[in-house]
Amino acid sequence: MKAQRRRPPSFPGDHTHAEWRDHTLPYIIVAALVVLAITLVIWLVDPAPPKTITMSAGPRDSSFLVTANQYKKILARNGIRLSVLESDGSVQNLQRLLDPTQRVDIALVQGGVAGGFDTSSLMSLGSVFYIPVVVFYRGAGLTQLSQLEGKRIAIGREGSGTRLLSLKLLDANGIGPGGTTTLVPTDGLQAATQLVSGEVDAAILNGDSATRGLMLRLLKVPGISVMNFDEASAYTRLFPYLDQIDLPPGVLDLKYRIPPETVHLISPTAELVARSHLHPAISDLLIEAAQEVHGTAGLLQHAGQFPNPVAREYPISDDAQRYYRTGKSFLYRTLPFWLASIGDRTLVLLLPVAVLLFPTMRLIPALYRWRIRSRIYRYYGALIAIERDALADSTDEERKQLFAQLDQIEASLNQLRMPLAYADAFYVLREHVGFVRSRLAAAERQGSTP
Repeated sequence: MKAQRRRPPSFPGDHTHAEWRDHTLPYIIVAALVVLAITLVIWLVDPAPPKTITMSAGPRDSSFLVTANQYKKILARNGIRLSVLESDGSVQNLQRLLDPTQRVDIALVQGGVAGGFDTSSLMSLGSVFYIPVVVFYRGAGLTQLSQLEGKRIAIGREGSGTRLLSLKLLDANGIGPGGTTTLVPTDGLQAATQLVSGEVDAAILNGDSATRGLMLRLLKVPGISVMNFDEASAYTRLFPYLDQIDLPPGVLDLKYRIPPETVHLISPTAELVARSHLHPAISDLLIEAAQEVHGTAGLLQHAGQFPNPVAREYPISDDAQRYYRTGKSFLYRTLPFWLASIGDRTLVLLLPVAVLLFPTMRLIPALYRWRIRSRIYRYYGALIAIERDALADSTDEERKQLFAQLDQIEASLNQLRMPLAYADAFYVLREHVGFVRSRLAAAERQGSTP
C-alpha cells in the first residue's frame, strides 16, 4: 500500500502583512526584552518606596510619642502611612530596631543608650532635639554629681534612657549601685514630688520630665536648687554624645529672673535611627518632617539648629548626608512624591539601561535576517517535498497535483517582496523552482522514476 504523500505548506498570495511583520517583529521582540530587563532591575535593584513604615516612639504623652505623631501627619501628605508604636523609651526602641523579628523601620533614640549593643546594622538620619539632663537637689551650692554620694537619688524608672544615662554619669563620679548611695527608680513628676516631700535628696530629670513648667515649680520651692554643671566641658569630652547647653538668666521667667544666673547643663540628643535598608525617598521625607517639626527656635535651641547631621553613636547615612548638603532634588521639589519617585528611579537607571540597550539593538538586524531567510527556507522545504514525490512512483493525477503546487509556489513568489540585499537568494530560489519543474516534466514524459 502506497504511503500517503505529505502535502507541502500553502503560501499566501498577498505578502503585505508578511513584509510588515518582517520589519516590526524584531523591534517588538527587542522592545519586550528591554522592558522586561528594566522591570527586573527596578524591582530587584531599586524598588519603589514602601507605602507604610513603622516607628517606635516612646511612652504615652512623652515628647517622643508627640514627635512621632507629628511626623505621621506630615508623611501622610505624601501618601506614606507612618505606624507609631508606643514603647518604654529609647532602650526598647533600640532593641526593636536590632531585633529582626520586629517590623520596625525607624525610631527615636536618646544618645548614650547604645553601649553593649552591636549597632553596625543601623544608621542615623541626624540629631533632632536636645534631651537635657537637669539635676534638682535639696540645699544649695552643689556643682558636682560626686557631691551626691551617700544621698537618695531618683535616677529614672527601669528600662528608661534616663536611668541608663544617670547610671553612666554617676559611675563616672564614683557612685554606683550597692554603695552608700540609694538609687530610687522614679522619674518625672513622681521624682519631683518625692524631692519636694523629702523622700529623696536629689532627682535627675531628663527629657520629658525636664519641662519648663516643672522646672519653674521646683525652683519656686524653698530649699530646692538646680545643679550648675561647672564641668560641662569635661562631660562632653568624656561622653561624645553629650553637648553643653546653657539656661541664660530669666529664660524660664523674665519677670522674676528665673534662673537668676546662667545654668550650665549637659544634654544628649535624640536621633532618628533607622535600619540600613530604609528607602532613600523615605529618608528624605523623614528629614523634611524633622525640619518642619524641630527647625524653629526653642528654649534650648536656635532656629535651624535641628535637625543636623552631626555623627554621634551611629553613622550618618549616605542619603541623609546628601540631603543635608543639597536638599530635595529638582524632581521632588516640582512633582508629587509618587511621580517624582518614578522619575528619580528612571534617571538612576538610565546608564544601565543604555548599556543594556546598545547590545540589544544589534539583535534587530539578526532577527530581521532570520525572518527573511525563514521565508526562503519555507519555499525550499516545499520544493524538496515536491521533488521527492516526483522521484517516487506517481500516477498522472498525482503529477498534475505536483504541477499545481509548483504553480502555487511560483504565483506566491511573483508577489513576494524581497529586500535588495537578498535578491540573489530570491533569484536562486526561482531557478530551483524551474529545476524542480523540469525534473517533474521529465518524470511525466518517461512515465516512471528517472
